[in-house]
Amino acid sequence: MTVLDSAPPAVLDAYRTCEFVTLGRDGTPLAWPTAVRRREDGTLVLTTSLAFAQKALNIRRDGRVALLFSDPTGSGLTDAPQLFVGGRAECPDDIRTGPQDLEDYWRTLFERQPHSRAYLSRPMRRLMDWYYLRLLITVTPERLIVRSAARPPLPEAPAPSAPPLGAVQLARYDSAVLAARDASGAPVLARTRPVPTTGGFAVLPPDDCAVTPGPASLLVHRHDERINAMRNALVRGELIRTGDGWLLAPEKVLEPMGSGRPTDAIRVLRRTQRATDRYLERRGLSRPPVQWDRFRALAAPAARSGPVPTRLPSGSPHH
Repeated sequence: MTVLDSAPPAVLDAYRTCEFVTLGRDGTPLAWPTAVRRREDGTLVLTTSLAFAQKALNIRRDGRVALLFSDPTGSGLTDAPQLFVGGRAECPDDIRTGPQDLEDYWRTLFERQPHSRAYLSRPMRRLMDWYYLRLLITVTPERLIVRSAARPPLPEAPAPSAPPLGAVQLARYDSAVLAARDASGAPVLARTRPVPTTGGFAVLPPDDCAVTPGPASLLVHRHDERINAMRNALVRGELIRTGDGWLLAPEKVLEPMGSGRPTDAIRVLRRTQRATDRYLERRGLSRPPVQWDRFRALAAPAARSGPVPTRLPSGSPHH
């Protein structure tokens, strides 16, 4: 018997992405969208490329993590419940250059995200090798909360005299995911509908999400049915208690995949290459070769369903 055995049958497996939160060096809960695979032993497996290794570094410092399955786009589910999973993660410093022990993970990704197969073509390999240099993250669930698919309630708050930092990014989305900490310091996640107000954003977490004042963030993201056209933004700040409500006072906005400008793809590719080099240099390692043939063999069955365009990445859910 595992923690996830009480989750609604097949719901977790149907979700294409989830929100995954780790604790930053200063204790700020930092959430990003990612792809996850459930193992038969009840653990959850995800990966991160060397270019986006911060979540791996966070886990090695503090293994407390959480996941929220709350965006059913592409899953085929109707009125899907939201699933909150809290637990602990491990991420050894073992760079994976091939799909070994992760065949189901990569096979599912190639099927659900067809454009990722284009990265295996010879013209793209030099640009996209960083995408396949990965670190393995294993999460052992310790807590499960099943929430209704109902739209989160809207907090009441007076309109601000000027839009707070991050208002432009959050206004493009119907809801956001609040990443905060509970009384024990562990990260928690919940869908909310932030309302711009004086000093920040009014938020109304559900009763089963016992947040406490301190560092927090708001994540917004979207993707299409094929996990393409990904956009995301994170508003970092301080969660403050205000009478019978909560306020996220913003301090910084992060948009790792850009804001939609035509030049974003080039900028992201340059940044990911530099970040990958930096990770390897700090460990005195040379750049390991990707096992292209093994990846291509794993992607072949999905590829037979039709060709995919060769293009620069427009955003990936599993950094």
